[in-house]
Amino acid sequence: MTALAWLIPAALFLGGLGLVAFLWALRSGQFEDLEGAAYRALEDDPPEDRAGTQSNSHPE
Repeated sequence: MTALAWLIPAALFLGGLGLVAFLWALRSGQFEDLEGAAYRALEDDPPEDRAGTQSNSHPE
């Protein structure tokens, strides 16, 4: 019985923490472009670095 006194509040806390994390991700735009990520996974072009130049990881 004392285990339930610890487990129920811990489960409620973790559930609330998950809800807060989901709402944060929703408001910060993490789910805005769902199809773009699928298309980027299929691209053949090498990824660009932050400066906008292509990396030279595949010398030709």
